[in-house]
Amino acid sequence: MVHTGACIANLLGQGGSRKYHLTCNWLRYFKNDRDRRDLITCGSAAGVAAAFRAPVGGVLFALEEAASWWRSALLWRTFFTTAVVAVVLRGLIEFCRSGKCGLFGQGGLIMFDLSSTIATYSTPDLIAIIVLGIIGGIFGGLFNFLLDKILRVYSIINERGAPFKILLTITISIVTSMCSYGLPWLAACTPCPADAVEQCPTISRSGNYKNFQCPQGYYNDLASLFFNTNDDAIRNLFSNGTANEFRMSSLFIFFTAIYCLGLVTYGVAVPSGLFIPVILAGATYGRIVGTLLGSISDLDPGLFALLGAASFLGGTMRMTVSVCVILLELTNDLPMLPLVMLVLLISKTIADNFNKGVYDQIVVMKGFPYMEAHAEPYMRHLVAGDVVSGPLITFSGVEKVGNIVHALRITGHNGFPVVDEPPITETPELVGLVTRSHLLVLLNSKNFMKGQVKTSGSFVLRRFGAFDFAKPGSGKGLKIEDLDFTDEEMDMYVDLHPITNTSPYTVVETMSLAKAAILFRELGLRHLLVVPKTPDRPPIVGILTRHDFMPEHIHSLFPNLNPHKYHSASMAG
Repeated sequence: MVHTGACIANLLGQGGSRKYHLTCNWLRYFKNDRDRRDLITCGSAAGVAAAFRAPVGGVLFALEEAASWWRSALLWRTFFTTAVVAVVLRGLIEFCRSGKCGLFGQGGLIMFDLSSTIATYSTPDLIAIIVLGIIGGIFGGLFNFLLDKILRVYSIINERGAPFKILLTITISIVTSMCSYGLPWLAACTPCPADAVEQCPTISRSGNYKNFQCPQGYYNDLASLFFNTNDDAIRNLFSNGTANEFRMSSLFIFFTAIYCLGLVTYGVAVPSGLFIPVILAGATYGRIVGTLLGSISDLDPGLFALLGAASFLGGTMRMTVSVCVILLELTNDLPMLPLVMLVLLISKTIADNFNKGVYDQIVVMKGFPYMEAHAEPYMRHLVAGDVVSGPLITFSGVEKVGNIVHALRITGHNGFPVVDEPPITETPELVGLVTRSHLLVLLNSKNFMKGQVKTSGSFVLRRFGAFDFAKPGSGKGLKIEDLDFTDEEMDMYVDLHPITNTSPYTVVETMSLAKAAILFRELGLRHLLVVPKTPDRPPIVGILTRHDFMPEHIHSLFPNLNPHKYHSASMAG
């Protein structure tokens, strides 16, 4: 649901899809990078709000995980988005309450209402909860370690083409089906409790007591977990007053199966997430710990299941505030808030000693140039001019068409500095930055000149509308390979001044790289121009992009630089 929300927002932010003829004129108001980023953040928040019926949790999820650049305007936009989601969801639940929508709509916005139990806890309970947090941190760190190894194998398989993707998916599906149907045979039949609130064994599609292969009056506790929907399985584990409903052996089998299936399922070509398997596995071992420590703790095993789910979420996702609020909105169990906060902080602290969070690991594995919120300590020992990668390609203010076409064909650069040189100016001076997409639009118009003469720029206002330079929608955009020029056109000139950003962000070459990194990230830049400190030199040294701040790039330029040495020195200081 998070991916779905982000995809819908991205589609709207790009002006729709030209491939499927779904472009709309009103979408052009979101054609700048910042608005598109905000839209995707709101989309991910809407996905969390819809999946977990947790509007405030969705806002905090976007703040903690999705957004790199947070500000007050984005806060109320995501809040408005999740509020609309909550209202629409409430309306659909009311509409479906009469049974028109199958199993959807049973209940309200709170999915697992645990508010009926009044939780009072003492010092021994806190010791049990600390143990649960430590276990969650260890299991979470191990989960992320194994998931990283499995995803690297899957990426090799998936790169070999669609048939291998489908074969992998079919294999995992068969394994899952065999586990779901085969493992309940290992559990013995249990007599129905005399004080059961629900019908036992359950006749309908969901419920606490699944009959499986047991005689009348008996139920299979392992089948009650495997043969229910994930929501109902979580509800069964969270339920209070059912201390003897699940045997320890069944809980151990279910935890092992869900833990392993959650690992192998994530990464195959199906829309599967991590939240639900992690909540299921965490609730299962939480219930196990609650049963084992029942002699020293008075808390119900169902409440231990909730705290176990929180500990495992903290150990894998490394989110604290958003997970806390999501669980609070899921369960309506406000008295448990301090315990959930405690167990999340413990599990996150323990797991951070082993590896990074699961989302951070996947970003690194995919090779995305993600910038951390803080500058690395070794960046303080470098300056901006040290990491500029070359060769630098610049254009004159009035440039020959052939030079532009050649530069666009041989490089993948997205931005090019524009430098005015004699005879247009007395000395070389930096005009600004021009982007690849704007150059392509200008070349496509073929409004060229025979001489190297600076124009007034009015032709741009006459020839182009306000939205001609905006992205026309997702799908295949204008590429240099699509443009064709004659030899005569290649020798002509084009004035770049009208489409040049004349106020780009610049830093002097002697600025600390750590300061430049913070500036780059906080402003959400794509290009940062580096200018010389002394006169009588070319007016630009180079361009810094996201890739230039990556540790791999810096290490390749300075192999003798040991990041860990500076890190330990700064920690000691």
